[in-house]
Amino acid sequence: MRQLYSYFRSSASYRVRIALHLKGLDFDTVPVHLLRDGGEQHGEAYRAINPAQLVPALVDESLALGQSVAIMEYLEEAYPSPALLPLERASRAQVRAVVQAIACDIHPLNNLRVLQYLEHTLGHDEATRATWYRHWITLGFEALEAQLAQTAGAFCFGDAPTLADCCLIPQVANARRFQTPLERFPTIVRIDAHCRTLPAFIAAAPDNQPDFA
Repeated sequence: MRQLYSYFRSSASYRVRIALHLKGLDFDTVPVHLLRDGGEQHGEAYRAINPAQLVPALVDESLALGQSVAIMEYLEEAYPSPALLPLERASRAQVRAVVQAIACDIHPLNNLRVLQYLEHTLGHDEATRATWYRHWITLGFEALEAQLAQTAGAFCFGDAPTLADCCLIPQVANARRFQTPLERFPTIVRIDAHCRTLPAFIAAAPDNQPDFA
């Protein structure tokens, strides 16, 4: 059975859960609690699966793979139907650009490791860390809103879900969790509202995970 090592609140894990559900692929969730006992991702057993000590990690037969975007690209190649990338080359590149904008530009600056460094090493309080978080989401969403306003239908690109939606919806959830104002991003808000009515996105949501607490 396919296994996804996941933490319910991890947006990177959330992306992969959406992709797996959109493709109708069965998998077992193996919870990795990022805070308990200093972080279960640092334990020897999990390091043997993912030396980077990050979630998610996907185990599919003999393959153990980390990094959410690499996992989603693998799923797209290994299980191509239904497709989460458009057929046309330029459109595929546009989808990947949105994926990278979220996974490389927005999310890393707000990752748990960064927030813990701000708190424990640099001594910033919760209010300062929340301001940091909102700043980087807002900056990233300004660019995404301008792009998606040109390409969106019901989803980021037209009327079928893509890897861009797999990344956007978890990032919006993070934005809401840190009380980021979203009124300036009507296209993003509209796409998010639509996606969260769909079974695959509902099944992947943090509060529907076995480790939700």
